[in-house]
Amino acid sequence: MRSQKQIAASLRRASAALSHASSSPATSQSSRTAAVAGLRSSRAQPQQQQQRCLHKQAPRRSGASNPAMAFPCLDALETRSETLKKRSDSSGPEPSYVAGATQTFHCDEPLLLDWGGVLPEFNIAYESWGEMNADKSNVILLHTGLSASSHAHSTPANPQPGWWEKFIGPGLSLDTDRYHIICTNVIGGCYGSTGPSSIDPADGQRYATRFPILTLEDMVRAQFRLLDNLGVKKLYASVGSSMGGMQSLAAGVLFSERVGRIVSISGCARSHPYSIAMRHTQRQVLMMDPNWNRGFYYDNVPPHAGMKLAREIATVTYRSGPEWELRFGRRRADPRKPPALCPDYLIETYLDHAGEKFCLTYDPNSLLYVSKAMDLFDLGQSCQKAAATRRAERLESIQKGVFASNGNTSCSLTLPDKPYEEQAESGGEVQPDTKSAAQSDSSNKPPEDLIQGLSALRDHPALVMGVASDILFPAWQQREIADALRLTGNRNVAYYELSEEQSMFGHDTFLLDVKNVGGAIKNFLQ
Repeated sequence: MRSQKQIAASLRRASAALSHASSSPATSQSSRTAAVAGLRSSRAQPQQQQQRCLHKQAPRRSGASNPAMAFPCLDALETRSETLKKRSDSSGPEPSYVAGATQTFHCDEPLLLDWGGVLPEFNIAYESWGEMNADKSNVILLHTGLSASSHAHSTPANPQPGWWEKFIGPGLSLDTDRYHIICTNVIGGCYGSTGPSSIDPADGQRYATRFPILTLEDMVRAQFRLLDNLGVKKLYASVGSSMGGMQSLAAGVLFSERVGRIVSISGCARSHPYSIAMRHTQRQVLMMDPNWNRGFYYDNVPPHAGMKLAREIATVTYRSGPEWELRFGRRRADPRKPPALCPDYLIETYLDHAGEKFCLTYDPNSLLYVSKAMDLFDLGQSCQKAAATRRAERLESIQKGVFASNGNTSCSLTLPDKPYEEQAESGGEVQPDTKSAAQSDSSNKPPEDLIQGLSALRDHPALVMGVASDILFPAWQQREIADALRLTGNRNVAYYELSEEQSMFGHDTFLLDVKNVGGAIKNFLQ
């Protein structure tokens, strides 16, 4: 056996010979061959490995000890950019962002938004299932998650399966033999409802990032404009999961006299730091894509690379570690090949595929605006009062003929001089709660501000569901909703929490678990 010192000396001599052979034009081909042979033999490998050659360019002749690594994942992004650029030169690369045929409600009445913006007019894309009864008392409003369209179930006009296909139908969770179900694409979205990709009627140009900041409450107010148009005075129930679960609560708070029952699954009554942080990260990687162009990318190459990365980050939060351990473990896509910096492990290829599917099917600006609306969500009484004050002041200024919001067209936010510093609240803003959300006091009682904010729901039967394996909206956030509702005096609150043994699918459980989630909804609505 050769000693470690002998092997190291041989490697140094062979490497020096290889470098000299590559750099000197006078060196013969036989010298190069001998040097390479010496380097290979000095490594004393029992079996020669085949070189992995995936890079498009020919191997470089240099003094490097190892060949350049291939990056097929980057090659794919560059190829897509080139394809989109060629397409934009003729017809524009932007997809239609339409999930299929929908019905459209056009509202000519302006919609005043919580943070001062105004939509002079807007469209709501919606779909419906089941028959509406004579007095229109059997209507259920189904709210969507962040990136979902109104296509929750197949229709004659669009037979493709919807995102809640197994939950809607005769005898199912949302029983179309009994109820008329309406699902809308939210304003700010891109599946037919007015959003950043829509045309601003004031100048005929796309809104892009001139679109005003939205809240989930703004989305709900737009939905109730649709209900007004349909002649629906009171909903049998408001139902939603994830962001839809947040909207469902907001519908009851804003229109308490017009909502009968509340179903909120895997949602929250106020956004918490972890979920805000994850959505911030997604927005940042999207906005850092040079093709984003501060939102004005329409008719050019869209920021598909940033969208892909944003979706991969989101997907990490949608499922759970135990599920991935079972499905993927530490397995690699092809263990016969050497490791790569591109997707290599099965979990990496799964995330890569999720990003690929999404990056050209949803408008990037819609992702920014809708996710920000989720961050702003807080049904605490003080936040509701602050929003009402802003709306009243804005309405007064409009009535006086002052139409520009906040006196200028740009954001006045400035970042602190130091990377991180505790900022004192000012300007009459709501003071933050100094106790953690999960531990408001020794008994884990929800903050009094939230209890007061949900007091409009004290007489509404409510179903609240959480999932123990959910890391994006942890189950304590649903317990907070249920506890707060009970503390308002509501005696008709049903709370269910699925353990990890019942579901390891994390946040996405509401899309997959027909038995537990669907069964609870069906029983509650009857």
